[in-house]
Order: sequence, then structure tokens, then C-alpha cells
Amino acid sequence: MAMTMSGEATLPAARPKVWALLNDPEVLKACIPGCESLEKTGDNGFAAVAKVKIGPVAATFKGKVELSDIVPNVGYTIAGEGEGGVAGFAKGNAKVKLSDAEGGTLLHYDVEANVGGKMAQLGSRLIDGVAKTMADKFFASFAEAAGGAAAPAAAAPVAGPVPAPPSAAATSASAAPQASPTKKSWWRRIWEWFMSR
Repeated sequence: MAMTMSGEATLPAARPKVWALLNDPEVLKACIPGCESLEKTGDNGFAAVAKVKIGPVAATFKGKVELSDIVPNVGYTIAGEGEGGVAGFAKGNAKVKLSDAEGGTLLHYDVEANVGGKMAQLGSRLIDGVAKTMADKFFASFAEAAGGAAAPAAAAPVAGPVPAPPSAAATSASAAPQASPTKKSWWRRIWEWFMSR
């Protein structure tokens, strides 16, 4: 099942700080919902383990994440894939872009993901909902790490012929003050999975 999502959030910090946080494994691990470990495996690679629950299906995903198209303080592409045993698999990529904004830095992302196995049988509506919730949690936690609450983030899942993974890292965010994201047709198809996924 395929899925795509896109969204954005204004973070209360300058671009260099947001960029540094986006490349800090400890920060990402703390911000990705369900992330149990996120370790560097090379200059641009990570190994991740995350617990994900979608409806009645719960699984621990083990996967890898690679960064490419890296332009410091501007953005990168993060690609990840994870295996969750009988629950299935998730893989996909997200393009992350940073730009200056009033009050901080605007982070924009576009995600394409694919989910297979038992999870894919749950239906796109349920998966999109979980992906959006994970994205909201990730950005609330990431905004806290950046120094405050995020301005309204926009995240909208769009079910398509490709489901989304949260990007095993990507999968990724912990608890912190919740950002108040506004829906828009979207990406919540990570990564979350992108990272939870």
C-alpha cells in the first residue's frame, strides 16, 4: 500500500540550530514516537529500532536510514526501510527543506512511503491517522528541543497507491508539548513512519 504526505512546521530557532538538531541522533531518538534506538552507522547512515502500534497490530521494527542530497542548513532526503516481522514492512523517503520564517525556521517535508504485510490490510484511513498522530508528536517534541512550541504545523495524509513508512528513524518522536497542527491534504502517509516506522 502506498502513501504520500506533506506538511510544515515553524520552529522557534535559527536555521543552523534546527539543522544541527536534525542531524543529532539523540535528539531524533527522543523525538520519534516509539523509537528505542537510533545509532549512526556511517557518515550519513543510521540503524533504528522502533515500536509501532496501528490498530490491533503492534510490532517492533528494525531498519536503516540513509541521508542523501545533503545541503547544510537547507535540507536533505532521508530514505529508510524497516522490517516488523509478521506485521509487515515499511519503506520510503522524505525530502526535508528548511527556510527562514518569522520567529524561527520553517521546516517543510514531503513523504512517500510503502507499507506491506499485515499492516497494509488495516486500510489507508487507519494508517494515515496513525501517521499524522506520529508526525504531530514528533514536531511537538522537536519544537521543544529547538527551544519552544512549534507554530501551527500543517500535515495532511493523502492515501495513494503508495503507503508511507515513517522512516524507521523516521519513524520518529517523543513526548513534549503538543504542537497544534492544522490538517491539509497531506503526507501523513516520518516516516513516521518515517521514523516509527
